Amino acid sequence: MTLSTIAAGPAAVPITKLGQNATLAKEVQTRLTVLGCLDPPSDGQFGSASRLTLARYAKLRGFAFKDALTPQIAKGLLTDKADAILPLRLGSDFASRMVRYLQAKGMHVARLPGFLNIVYVEGADQSGRHNADTPNVFNDRRTVFHFDSSGRPVMDINALCTTEPGRFFTEHPLNPGGAARIAFGQYKSWTIGTHHPELVPPRRHEALVQAAKIHIFRDANKDGIRPGDKELIVDAGAGINQHSGLNQSPQDIGKLSAGCLVGQDDAEHKKFMKVLRGDPRFVANNGYRFMTAVIAGDDLDKKVP
Repeated sequence: MTLSTIAAGPAAVPITKLGQNATLAKEVQTRLTVLGCLDPPSDGQFGSASRLTLARYAKLRGFAFKDALTPQIAKGLLTDKADAILPLRLGSDFASRMVRYLQAKGMHVARLPGFLNIVYVEGADQSGRHNADTPNVFNDRRTVFHFDSSGRPVMDINALCTTEPGRFFTEHPLNPGGAARIAFGQYKSWTIGTHHPELVPPRRHEALVQAAKIHIFRDANKDGIRPGDKELIVDAGAGINQHSGLNQSPQDIGKLSAGCLVGQDDAEHKKFMKVLRGDPRFVANNGYRFMTAVIAGDDLDKKVP
């Protein structure tokens, strides 16, 4: 059974049966991804987040949805174009520039209204323009944005952070191979959980916890940059979390980052977590894995002036 056969036939397929057909489920997920509705990759497991996304797509298109994939919905998935059903209205603001950059790089942008996009910009100021990216300083941006019903990007979070380890852990790495530095790219790899569950507050706090593979570099020569370092794929055990910097001085990362994505201000971090908890996909599934992109501020300025 395929989307084409459903679109051409008279019968609908209940969502429960869709979940039992991994090939069909994957095809539906892939089309939802192409339309900017569902985060990649397609896994064939049609859970609550996929069901929610299909329901939101059907509502957007004015299709009846009663927990079933109807011929009408199947035909729409096959023929619709993202720019036609979810047109974006982009300007020259920071969020719009990030959208253009992500699209140019072939990265996913969640277009459905209210669905969140998380992007870290390394070496950038609050306006999204690149800076000197001085080592051991909080000089990066943690951003979250969504699209409103008109297709305009709305910035929810724009906070000071670091995407790089500080000098202490660069010189005294936790791993003998060198301090971790996340590779630029986009990863669907974090769930809401607890950073440092073995410690006491405030070191133990709510954060986005690494739950799937990401790419990192190991700074074996301790020079504080990626070029020349070995790139590795690490799983959840690497512990590259998105956590709070607990109000550490912006001018000295200290021991607050050994390679994680760290928001400098604790109140801003708590706001970040509150915003993420409001994402409809997390509301539908508390184990939802958030997608995050990490990009370079100088390349953003170069590609999207």
